[in-house]
Amino acid sequence: MFRISLLVGALVGALSVMLGAFGAHGLRELLTEKALGNWHTACTYMMYHALAILLVAVLMRQQEHVLLKWTVRFFSIGILFFSGSLYLLSMRDILGHNFSWLGPVTPFGGLLFIAGWCSLALYGFRYRK
Repeated sequence: MFRISLLVGALVGALSVMLGAFGAHGLRELLTEKALGNWHTACTYMMYHALAILLVAVLMRQQEHVLLKWTVRFFSIGILFFSGSLYLLSMRDILGHNFSWLGPVTPFGGLLFIAGWCSLALYGFRYRK
């Protein structure tokens, strides 16, 4: 799981930088100020959680614990739901689709982020050398 977590964290981090650059340079003239703000929020949270996944991968080198595995899962699915839904919602005018069904998906992704942080905290609480 260490190797997978390392790969996921690194690839999500790279994707976050690419999407951030695309938003800043390729979408600046196409999106509203609010949509660009949502795009930026998606990139920011994506990068924070990519770095968190990398941190958890480092912890896994010391001890592969089920709580660490769940932390990576929560963060990864949270990125998909939270950032992914914000990317699509930001692009709705360009794509010509309302994506109204994504409204509840974004907060669910946020809940998954919270679950990941709580799982990591619980690991810290239970950690024994």
